[in-house]
Amino acid sequence: MAALTAGELCPNHTVRMMQRLGIEPGGGAVPHLSLSYIAAFHCCDTCPYIQACREWLDSAPVSALLAPQFCPNADIFFELRVDQPGAWIDKARTTGKASCP
Repeated sequence: MAALTAGELCPNHTVRMMQRLGIEPGGGAVPHLSLSYIAAFHCCDTCPYIQACREWLDSAPVSALLAPQFCPNADIFFELRVDQPGAWIDKARTTGKASCP
C-alpha cells in the first residue's frame, strides 16, 4: 500500500498554498513549528473564503511571497516561511552574490 501524500490527507487548500509560498509541507516535523501547521490546517478547514482561495491559487504566479490578504492563515504562513529550516541560508555562499534576508 502506498503512503498518502499531505495533499491526500488534507482536502483543503493548505498544502497548495504552502507550496505556492515556498513552505515545505513536511516541515511540521520540526517540533516548534508543529502547532503552527496544525493551526493552519484547522483554520483552512473552517475558512469562509474557499472559493476566493481556489481562484487565487488558480491564477496566482507559481511562486508568491505572501498569502492573499483575505487569507485567515496569512500570518501563520508568513511565520512558517520565515521559520522553516534553511530559510535564512546565506545565498552568497551558494550563488556568489550578496544577499540580504
